[in-house]
Amino acid sequence: MKKIVNNSLYLLLPFAFLIGMVVVYSSHARTYTYKVNPKEVRSQTGMPVDRTETQAAKKIKLALLLDTSGSMDGLIDQAKSQLWTIVNELATAKCDGAKPEVQIALYEYGNDALPASEGYIRLVTPLTNDLDKLSQDLFGLKTNGGSEFCGHVIQTACRQLDWSADGGDLQIIFIAGNETFTQGSINYQLACAEAKRKNIVVNTIFCGDFQEGINTSWKSGADLASGTYASIEQNSKTVFIPSPYDDKIDQLNTQLNGTYIEYGSEGLKKKEMQSRQDAESESYGAENKVNRAVSKSTHVYKNKSWDMVDAAEDKSFDVTKVSKDELPDAMKNMTDDQKKNYVKQKTVEREKIKTEIQELNKKRTEFLLAQKKNDKENMLDKSMIHAIRVQAQKKNFTF
Repeated sequence: MKKIVNNSLYLLLPFAFLIGMVVVYSSHARTYTYKVNPKEVRSQTGMPVDRTETQAAKKIKLALLLDTSGSMDGLIDQAKSQLWTIVNELATAKCDGAKPEVQIALYEYGNDALPASEGYIRLVTPLTNDLDKLSQDLFGLKTNGGSEFCGHVIQTACRQLDWSADGGDLQIIFIAGNETFTQGSINYQLACAEAKRKNIVVNTIFCGDFQEGINTSWKSGADLASGTYASIEQNSKTVFIPSPYDDKIDQLNTQLNGTYIEYGSEGLKKKEMQSRQDAESESYGAENKVNRAVSKSTHVYKNKSWDMVDAAEDKSFDVTKVSKDELPDAMKNMTDDQKKNYVKQKTVEREKIKTEIQELNKKRTEFLLAQKKNDKENMLDKSMIHAIRVQAQKKNFTF
């Protein structure tokens, strides 16, 4: 009897081995399909893949390097009046079916008020998605004399900012100014070569005659870092065209602001900043304030650090854990259930308003396109948007 059992065990060993191999193979197969590109999985199986299980969404990282020497008031005015037009363009981007996170940084250079030991350069805003802070910092820029060291500021931006290392994100520097590109102790050719090694495209914008910009090496800088060269009329004013939809969008913007629930030590200050930046944008015209309202209705405008509705998008956020001292007055005496319901109510309200703004903006965009047949192309926003579209295509981004 023992011999029969033992013989049976020997006979079963090959089957056990085969079963083990199948299990191991299946395990490896599952691991493999988890890592492959979402497009490949779709083509092999015909089924869509959840990108959150495969790879993180791509990012757009953009650094704006502005000459703030004495002759650059026109450039700074264009930047202030066109910020939200540029943001709205970035908000339409997609990559592999997902909307990328947008981060923007701001430098000023060539200003005599800045330390000479640091090349007359200042990091005004690091790469951030806090667009209100970016707007506030941009509106705080003042021009003043200066020596414009283009190579130095490009190198500083390459080394100081939090760029991605893997090459998958869209990473762009825009440098704008009107003096010779070769000034300063840092060779612009070395700085641009460093940017290229770090997967950062450098676009150059000369404020003046197109050929003069070529003669003073602005085009050379762009060529070295796979960027585009453009010239603009820096003293041209941004022309805004009113539309029949502006008043309604402005009204919705006021309602949108009412859905923000401030919290934390900086919450109230940040909410006040939001209102101030609405006013700053309106200083260039009611239509510019509408452009900002459209930006606020997109995914790129997020305020998780101070607004409970945005913060609640993260599962880790728990409104009941926020201390009473850090709550707005309207919530201080609420029960936990009331707090949760209040945030949900404001979330629903906000999404409804944002949808209305987006629907109105589609009609507004169609109206404006019909009016802008003779729109100037040699402006800061047009030059930036053209370059962004060209370079985004190479990284599989679409608009």
